[in-house]
Amino acid sequence: MTWRERQRLLFNTAVLHAVVLVICAVLALFDGTQILGVNRWVKPMKFSASIAIYLGTITWYWPMAEASALAKSRAARILAGTMVFEIAIILMQAARGVRSHFNLDTWFDATLFNLMGVAIIVNIVVALAVCRWTFRTGPSAYVWGVRLGLLVFALFALEGVIMALRLGHAVGVPDGGPGLPFLNWSTTGGDLRVAHFLGMHALQALPLVGYVSKSTGAVAAAAILWALVALTALWRALAGLPII
Repeated sequence: MTWRERQRLLFNTAVLHAVVLVICAVLALFDGTQILGVNRWVKPMKFSASIAIYLGTITWYWPMAEASALAKSRAARILAGTMVFEIAIILMQAARGVRSHFNLDTWFDATLFNLMGVAIIVNIVVALAVCRWTFRTGPSAYVWGVRLGLLVFALFALEGVIMALRLGHAVGVPDGGPGLPFLNWSTTGGDLRVAHFLGMHALQALPLVGYVSKSTGAVAAAAILWALVALTALWRALAGLPII
């Protein structure tokens, strides 16, 4: 079974976001407009790359989720649709030269920001449903890596709620200050995006541990360690401490 044959809609949507990434990278070369001190096409680049990896990963795991064809089809449409909705708003706001996240400047911007939040919550709930479906398949270390990866992913995806309530990702300093190249994680204050990034990529790391080790114990230990590292990054960010 090819990667695309595992779930065509999710795979094609992942490819679509990879294409968006390339287009935004080209636009950034010719358009120097900035939002909060960063080229306006960088955020769409980062989000399209993240979504492409996320949907591509879920596509690969799809056969492990055992549910009715109808339920899985609906889940795939929701997962793909919410991500397309998300990147469409991010692209539109970038084209307008305004922030897509934490933007309450006008009723229109606030509505878009809130709708993105709803879409992400719906996406996480469906991802958790997919996680539940994996418990109907075999108990191999690899499958346990997928299960725990999805759980840690969902936990730290929900960390976005903290950023939404704070209306920003930086702690102790304004958003948009000095940061790491491309990632733009703050180097002068705390940055909630670090834990967000680390936790969500458990989705790729923990199944890899299971595949390599063939040990459910190793997967469990890796999941605990990974979550602790991400929680430490969250604690440091909330304390206003930079990543470096």
